[in-house]
Amino acid sequence: MDMRVTFPGGKRVDAEYKGFTIHTDQSAKNGGEASAPSPFDLFLVSIGTCAGIFVLSFLQERNLPFDGANLGLHFERDQNTHMVQNITIDINLPANFPQKYKKAVKSAAELCSVKKHLSQAPSFDLNVNIG
Repeated sequence: MDMRVTFPGGKRVDAEYKGFTIHTDQSAKNGGEASAPSPFDLFLVSIGTCAGIFVLSFLQERNLPFDGANLGLHFERDQNTHMVQNITIDINLPANFPQKYKKAVKSAAELCSVKKHLSQAPSFDLNVNIG
């Protein structure tokens, strides 16, 4: 089993994966206690942190300044379906960042495997096992 998902109570759902327990909960509006991020929040966070590690690695490998560097993500939703239809990632770099690396740091962020998986979504098989 690659991952185990359990239900510790209320609207909380936990995932045990690679020795970590990742806690989730629903917002109070959705019947939860808001004690942890929602599963969808973690999905969005995975996009930002994935792009972020590629940007950070790019900067570190070249000894480029990253003090104050950050990524800002903006999500646009379809008004009818409420599905995220566009994600804008702003890579914010310090003022002393060398202009010659601007295109390359963008290319580094494009390497994010979460983003790649969204571009070529996997198929899903769902099984119900009783007993």
